[in-house]
Amino acid sequence: MATKSNGTRMITVGELSRVEGEGALMIQLEGERVVDVQLRIFEPPRLFESMLRGRAASEAPDITSRICGICPVAYQMSACHAIERALGVHCDGALRDLRRLLYCGEWIESHVLHMTMLHAPDFVGVPDVMTLSERYPERIQGALQMKKTGNAIVTSLGGREIHPINVKVGGFYRAPHREELRRLLPDLKAALEEAERLLDWCAQFDFPTLDREVEYVALRHPDEYPMNEGRIASSRGLDIDPMDYEDHFVEEQVPHSTALHAKIVGRGPYVCGPQARFALNAERLSPRAKAAAERVGLRPGYIDPFRSILVRGVEVIYALDEAIRIIEEYRPPSASSVDTPPRAGRGAAATEAPRGILYHRYDIDPEASILEAKIVPPTSQNQPSIEDDLRTIAPTLAALPHNDARARAEHAIRNYDPCISCATHFLRLSIERR
Repeated sequence: MATKSNGTRMITVGELSRVEGEGALMIQLEGERVVDVQLRIFEPPRLFESMLRGRAASEAPDITSRICGICPVAYQMSACHAIERALGVHCDGALRDLRRLLYCGEWIESHVLHMTMLHAPDFVGVPDVMTLSERYPERIQGALQMKKTGNAIVTSLGGREIHPINVKVGGFYRAPHREELRRLLPDLKAALEEAERLLDWCAQFDFPTLDREVEYVALRHPDEYPMNEGRIASSRGLDIDPMDYEDHFVEEQVPHSTALHAKIVGRGPYVCGPQARFALNAERLSPRAKAAAERVGLRPGYIDPFRSILVRGVEVIYALDEAIRIIEEYRPPSASSVDTPPRAGRGAAATEAPRGILYHRYDIDPEASILEAKIVPPTSQNQPSIEDDLRTIAPTLAALPHNDARARAEHAIRNYDPCISCATHFLRLSIERR
């Protein structure tokens, strides 16, 4: 920390652990007035949309899954749904259930990873999960077992736990036998009990407060808590088909970030992810997940971002509950995929990645080669709201000692579980006072 002769106060943070990607934060204040907040993302663009042009539409699920090693299923599912829409086909019945089960596996492993290894250290006041495991060995051992259980679902359906290879446009290359999935049930039921304990542990944390007006955006489905399908809805009345996404949402380039900022046309920033899903769909949770949310004090409506860890915990309980239900009711499909004859068209879809809505749109030619692709990841949608959260707490940060200000700013960013290699985590903090 340094104070210049003109009264400027600078707080800087070097490289941090528990982050993915490369970025920085700058906060500028004049007295107690916030002049500017910039979450600076400077990781180089990865050019996946350009890479997809000219490739067969059938390749999109495998190519886009490489965007992220934590949520490859989300990229595969959004790609499959969008391309199937362009081709005029739809997966239902057992194939639809298997896709939902696959998504449950990813929600479980991703949420548990974030809750225990990235986010919980912020609340406990330790630097990393290794230190956390020394204080709470049972919680970390239980979390690792839950994550392993989520990975087992992805392996059973996808062929391997990272970058699955069994997913295809139209369904799967191979559908599992009933007994293959039923072997997962003992571990899933044990994980469900552990998920309840993890949530109750997290509910004991000392939560900072952050209260501001936000618009939540999430998928909404009439019959289920959304993962793969639904209309795009918001807490302020938006209700659209994913095909109309680009009429209502716009991405903007900002000078300080290599990640685009997504906003609602005419309205501005919004929040997607667990908070938004819960706010718009809480009544569609399973009875056990509803009871868990009630127990830890979660109600539909505004949820303080610092309490997002609790919503993730409720979603882990729901995903385990849903996985058990699907497996117990599963009957193998007559075929592992539906036919996908080539044709020209445009298809768009949104699915719910652990971090929020993931939008894909493809234009394809008569031979089903990709002419144009558009991908909007959750973190680019949340980045403007992350900056607004930081803007809200900036006066508090300026009044704190250097280490405390850095920790609180990092914590505020990690509330969103940003994936900045899908878009970046937070690396360098600078507070400038004039």
